Amino acid sequence: MAAPAGSDVVVCAPTTVPYERFSPHGAPFWFGRAIRTLCESAGIEPAEIDGLAIASMTMGPDTAIGIVEHLGLRLRWLDQPTVGGASGLVALRRAVAAVALGDAETVVCAGADTNRPGAFEGLIENFSQFSRDAVVPYGAGGPNGSFALITQAFMRETGLEPADFGKLCAAQRENAAANPVALMRKPYAIEDYLASRLIADPIRLLDCVMPCAGAEAFLVTTADRADALGLPGVRVLSSFESYNEYPEDPVQTRGGWAARAEELWDRAGLGPADVDVAHSYDDYPAIVAMQLRDLGFAPEGDIAGFIRSHTFTVDGSFPHNTSGGQLSTGQAGFAGGFLGVNETLRQLIGRPLGAQVPDARTGLVSGFGMINYDRGLVSAAAVLEGRAA
Repeated sequence: MAAPAGSDVVVCAPTTVPYERFSPHGAPFWFGRAIRTLCESAGIEPAEIDGLAIASMTMGPDTAIGIVEHLGLRLRWLDQPTVGGASGLVALRRAVAAVALGDAETVVCAGADTNRPGAFEGLIENFSQFSRDAVVPYGAGGPNGSFALITQAFMRETGLEPADFGKLCAAQRENAAANPVALMRKPYAIEDYLASRLIADPIRLLDCVMPCAGAEAFLVTTADRADALGLPGVRVLSSFESYNEYPEDPVQTRGGWAARAEELWDRAGLGPADVDVAHSYDDYPAIVAMQLRDLGFAPEGDIAGFIRSHTFTVDGSFPHNTSGGQLSTGQAGFAGGFLGVNETLRQLIGRPLGAQVPDARTGLVSGFGMINYDRGLVSAAAVLEGRAA
């Protein structure tokens, strides 16, 4: 999806509330901090917000409208995309459409989650009916076992080896070293990755994200409004959201990106070679590799060869997950689906949290969410282009 013809919508004001390993506060607290921080940095008042798209897995028993009341907002447009690591992109798409259609002018998109000590196990047990009834009772709860199954199948299909995943993980940690809000910034080598203990073969400790509390937010508005506020922003050249693609596959080894990539690039008027910086959802490195292959970055689909021929560092041959991604910054629940969007925005407007990719003009961000036993059910991606304030 691109903005309808004749519209001029921009995405701006990327906002991160620094993550904490644990927090005694609930999701409304984190949403409140994110929206207040965004308003202060963008130079707007909360009363000027007329649209909101929010995602959280810990806001219950409230829903989005409850958060609206908690924060004292008055809106004419509201959405609650609860699609895990694709939530940020789905929020982005729907907010762009709302502004283009005139349903709202100042839309905040935010993801926030808390992480109270000991609460993560309860979230996993009740993540879905499938988890509650068919996995947890048999002692196989948690995402590591499911992603081990997917990773095994993907390795068989592609020829990827553990060292290839280690290269992706180590590169992200190197990128995170310059990011002051990343929870894990100490670099490590591929050898350190290979020496890390197995959690669920072939998943290693350094393949796994750290659950934490935090929030991400950004603003979608008209170009005129952004210019009046002096906010540099980006345009969405094309995007998609996709659900339950390839249900016939015994185990997931591809996602909706494979089904929609050609359309994505055609509508953007660009190709993978035109991208200056890429951010993929990185709950596990096999999913990173899957996204990069399915989106056309690997020539002839050779993702093993692609990984072995690039550095993935900010100053390298294929800048990727330049803030360190979730594997180094931490995974603040559904806020993790907004992390890549925000870092892409920051790179394209020249205000990254860490190091800057030189002359970054175009970016790709992709998302993945809602894992079931042997597959993730949601895929999304967007091609973005920077513009001056």
